[in-house]
Amino acid sequence: MLYYLFDYLTQYNSGFDVFRYLTLRIILAALTALIISLILGPIVINYLNSKSLYQSIRSDGPKSHIENKSQTPSMGGLVIIISIISSTFLWSDILNKNIWILLLTLISFGAIGFYDDYQKFIHSSSDGISGKKKLILQIIISSFIAYFIFSTSTSLIELELMLPFFKDFALYLGIFFIPWSILVIIGSSNAVNLTDGLDGLAILPCILIAAAFVLFAYVEGNFNIANYLLIPYLPGVSEVAIFSSTIVGAGLGFLWYNSYPAEVFMGDVGSLSLGAVLATIAILLRLEVVYAIMGGVFVIEALSVMIQVASFKLFGKRVFRMSPIHHHFELKGWPEPKIIVRFWIITFVLVLVALASLKIR
Repeated sequence: MLYYLFDYLTQYNSGFDVFRYLTLRIILAALTALIISLILGPIVINYLNSKSLYQSIRSDGPKSHIENKSQTPSMGGLVIIISIISSTFLWSDILNKNIWILLLTLISFGAIGFYDDYQKFIHSSSDGISGKKKLILQIIISSFIAYFIFSTSTSLIELELMLPFFKDFALYLGIFFIPWSILVIIGSSNAVNLTDGLDGLAILPCILIAAAFVLFAYVEGNFNIANYLLIPYLPGVSEVAIFSSTIVGAGLGFLWYNSYPAEVFMGDVGSLSLGAVLATIAILLRLEVVYAIMGGVFVIEALSVMIQVASFKLFGKRVFRMSPIHHHFELKGWPEPKIIVRFWIITFVLVLVALASLKIR
């Protein structure tokens, strides 16, 4: 909204035009989301505590979780969602279709997570809604999102699969863009959800990846820079940089309260929505493979669960002491902060590798 307000005020004073510059709006959007999340944090935490909306701990989980985390409120992801939405409306071009696609993804997957968290509280269980029901809801929503992106695409580039480090590779997906996008969105949403098992473990990788998306969106939406770097120019994706920057700001504000020892957990309402919206950003920017590189921690966490389940069903044996893999390291005796920081470091390195693809082609 401020984007159009300053556009209107520019006719009276040209100095207001500075607030329409993309670079300044990126910074202001991140700062606004940060401030909102820092203010909302204590309010939401106190409310959750007053309603005894605590995190549901797996009965077969590490004993330290049962002893130390059972009285920690969940659903803190609401702080992230509200901060992102508020800052996005203030600083983005709200008529840009990509903004509405991302807001729809954030809110709809957040609603699934909220429903799941709510069921956990009602039944005092860590199970929530059934996996089948959750998957059906995810398929319905991601199908709509994928179809909308497909049907509103204006160029072949928007439907091509691109590989990092290769300047001439582009595989046109056509109608297969839809099932591919559904797979990416659902996979990412559930992978981030699985990763969110330790204090701050999931949120900082989300912040780092979102920060990288800010840069990717900025260069892909600028014809001169994209042409110089030999990357696809995608008109209209510059506003995605604004949305991505709100994730950075909101995430940092949430991390203030989620860092070890956590005062609040994001819950499924936060992890499912963040995973889905990061995947949607990757799809809009045609960076699905790059996102898989940056989100290597998410990929490993999801794979550890699939390997564990497959091994137990096929051979009756477990590969890991417990899955997702961060619990395996816990049971090996690694202190929780060490696991968290090492996963953060891995993500930081992977993000740098992905950023290198802008120049190495």
